Amino acid sequence: MAMLLIKGSYEIVETQPDGDTLAFRPDKPEEWDYVCGPYRVKRNGAGRGRLRLEGIDALETHFGRTGSEVAQPAPLPATAREELLSWVGFTSVVWGADGKVASTTPAIVPGFVLTRGADPNNRCIAFAGRGSHPAASGTHVFVDSALLQSTLNYHLIAEGLVYPLYYRSLFYGLRNELTVAAQQAKAARKGVWDVDKTLSGATVTGLDSITDAGPVSEDMVLWPKLFRRLVEYFSLGDPDLAGFRDYLDQEADNFLVVPTGQLTTGLDEVVEVSGTTVKMTRPPEDLVFMQD
Repeated sequence: MAMLLIKGSYEIVETQPDGDTLAFRPDKPEEWDYVCGPYRVKRNGAGRGRLRLEGIDALETHFGRTGSEVAQPAPLPATAREELLSWVGFTSVVWGADGKVASTTPAIVPGFVLTRGADPNNRCIAFAGRGSHPAASGTHVFVDSALLQSTLNYHLIAEGLVYPLYYRSLFYGLRNELTVAAQQAKAARKGVWDVDKTLSGATVTGLDSITDAGPVSEDMVLWPKLFRRLVEYFSLGDPDLAGFRDYLDQEADNFLVVPTGQLTTGLDEVVEVSGTTVKMTRPPEDLVFMQD
């Protein structure tokens, strides 16, 4: 699979990185304009833009699409973020009272990204690499197994610190490699897989029961996409889960169920609700979404 190579630096001061997003500044900021697709990568005056790591979904450290920010229960969301920052090359990160990065050591870290597009939030969807790459920046390179396995995305999924989250823009060969890594991490009960409730079922009694505001800790670890849909549902003001599957039907996520080849609309097709218990009937790696 050929992807656009952009060389530059990770620079995160005054940003809020988490386990699947961070900031990046190309050595040549105009190369953001080489990113194909309907969405452009937004950047500041210095050229710094945001990355959304391809193929993975990290537990939420600050999700605020529907109002006040909420987070999934500690400590795993922060663990993924810390591993991301350490792997990239930051040896020290100081956080400000506003939740943003105040300073880092070193100030910048060289790296590169491999991309085929941006998302509707104008973030570059990318595989992230550290150090340099032998090819010229601004050109397309073939991403094989070895290159994929050298990326941050693969590292995080192999360590069990993030979940799979696939979109149709990801070539099936790379997707399959990520799936194998996720399944190996799951078999070894690494990271999130030691406590995950996505398939076994989680007891959900309201927003506090799934966020760090409640009394639970690691006992409430869910696939972040399901978590976000629950937060959005509760933001409508109804703590009763009786209407959650109808809400998922209205949300109308379009996705492919890989093992069956079925193109489906609505996560209600793969979510079961029984009283206060919510669970998925398919693992995240079985689903490929048509759009973000």
